[in-house]
Amino acid sequence: MIGSMDLRPEYPRPQWVRPEWQSLNGWWQFEIDQGDSGVDRGLHERPLQGRILLPFCPESRLSGIGRTDFLNAVWYRRTIDLPQKWTGKRVLLHFQAIDDDATIWVDGREVARHRGGSTPVTCDLGLCGGHQQRTIVVRARDNHRHLKPRGKQSHDYTNARCHYTRTTGIWQTVWLEAVAARAHLQRPKILPDLPAGAFWIEQPVRGDRAGLRVRVTLKDAAGEVARAEAAADGMTTGAMLRLDVPEGRRRAWSPQDPHLYDLTVQLIAADGTTIDQAESYAGLRSISIDRKLVLLNGRPLFQRLVLDQGYYADGLLTAPSDAALELDIRLSMAAGFNGARLHQKVFEERFLYHADRLGYLVWGEFGDWGCREFTHDGLNQAPGATYITQWLEILRRDVNHPSIVGWCPLNETIEAMRDRIDLLDDITWGMYLATRQYDMTRPVLDASGYSHRVAEADIYDSHDYGQDVEAFRQRHAGLAVGRPFINTTWGSGQKMSIPYAGQPFFVSEYGGIWWNPDPSIAAGWGYGQRVASEEEFQQRFEGLTRALLEDGNMFGYCYTQLTDVFQEQNGIYRFDRSHKLDVERVHGVQQQRAAIEQDFAAAQI
Repeated sequence: MIGSMDLRPEYPRPQWVRPEWQSLNGWWQFEIDQGDSGVDRGLHERPLQGRILLPFCPESRLSGIGRTDFLNAVWYRRTIDLPQKWTGKRVLLHFQAIDDDATIWVDGREVARHRGGSTPVTCDLGLCGGHQQRTIVVRARDNHRHLKPRGKQSHDYTNARCHYTRTTGIWQTVWLEAVAARAHLQRPKILPDLPAGAFWIEQPVRGDRAGLRVRVTLKDAAGEVARAEAAADGMTTGAMLRLDVPEGRRRAWSPQDPHLYDLTVQLIAADGTTIDQAESYAGLRSISIDRKLVLLNGRPLFQRLVLDQGYYADGLLTAPSDAALELDIRLSMAAGFNGARLHQKVFEERFLYHADRLGYLVWGEFGDWGCREFTHDGLNQAPGATYITQWLEILRRDVNHPSIVGWCPLNETIEAMRDRIDLLDDITWGMYLATRQYDMTRPVLDASGYSHRVAEADIYDSHDYGQDVEAFRQRHAGLAVGRPFINTTWGSGQKMSIPYAGQPFFVSEYGGIWWNPDPSIAAGWGYGQRVASEEEFQQRFEGLTRALLEDGNMFGYCYTQLTDVFQEQNGIYRFDRSHKLDVERVHGVQQQRAAIEQDFAAAQI
């Protein structure tokens, strides 16, 4: 029996909070539609045959179903009661994430369509007229044999190597929110400007904005810090405001001091009354590049990152609890890492909230795994416009989080460069441009590993899972003379990247050392030859990591990976997050950069 503590009751969007909301997690009617013929059979018009516990996907154990076969389409249904206290207000229905292609009906009327398994979709239910019932029906299509952004979800029935159990349908919180009938605030874009000691805020407003004003108030523990106000109808969709932080109240966000300002946004009528109000927060920090250095708040910061794929044995892509999200950050920090590549998954917003308040650096990434599809004819790469549109939704959702220090829209794209511009070039360039236009405050890596195609990209990287320490060190020694190790197409020697142009460089995947101390676990997978003992693991980890730590031309690295994931037995921790090795020793190895970094920074001046 699954108890109420498993329903993920916490507020799902902690960076844009309203007091009037209601979680719809819990038991819903549910039915699998294997032939995707549900509309023809009237599934949107009748009760469904089974039930599921949201927000967990049907493949997970926590959902109460645990069916891991291909699920081409699934249906959900629930009748809800709108709170009487919301009478006269507009009601918004939010789905934090539905994988992959969703259609939503309310009381038999289609209210929304959405493609993309990682970002929210919102439906306007209109005005609440008292104690009302609404019937919600959702169809989620998720054909995993079609080319689409899927991250590490397996193409095949079974898991293999680094492909894992699929996630279909609703996998994050479903909830209601009440807003003003006439107009309401939408989520702002908050851009910090540390050199100027200011925040720039783009505040959209939806509805009738005539005569309305937007007021933004910044606060810290001592009270109000700054205030700004602008006409809500002064721009096409809302207002642009600047908050100037007095010098005595400026406090930069950093891992050592993850200070967050509180932010209150109000929509004000002509008579001075507040029509709508939401609470947020912001971190005042800067990320910049100085030759091969990546600077945080004007100072070099070596990024000791770990690959975090965000899978859970019982919830798959959905954390079993909010505490589990925070735990992964604390486990990573205990092992000596100061951040993570959030790998091939757009993490729940509450993970980013914990990263913001704990001072944990993260790279935002898309779950595309290289825009690639393995077919019977080999490797087929045919990404479409949906990659760019979905990535823009991710940027819009996550741009305000100070913990995000870089963007990486693509991962391990693999295609030889030929004497023509191909579709991969277009998609890579399009996703880079979308990122740069939406956010000018963070560096952008066009594609992690393999096919770099954007000359303007701020960062360059490579992946190297070599396990021989000395050979690994020699491969990366060329960075000192501008010839870093660059991946080729699976060892074939084909050129698939533009030349390195002196950007900040890091090895964004390395290690992956295959180790499990349990002798009863003979099966599994990892990179290279499985080590025979923990001591062998520790020596190899130290050797590989020191080769990167001691290279003053690198700004960081990313070790694979934080935890084991199903058959992949190369985590610092087990899949259940329990310890499997001496974490303090791993932590100690990674603290050897400080003196090297100081010497390198001095030499650059």
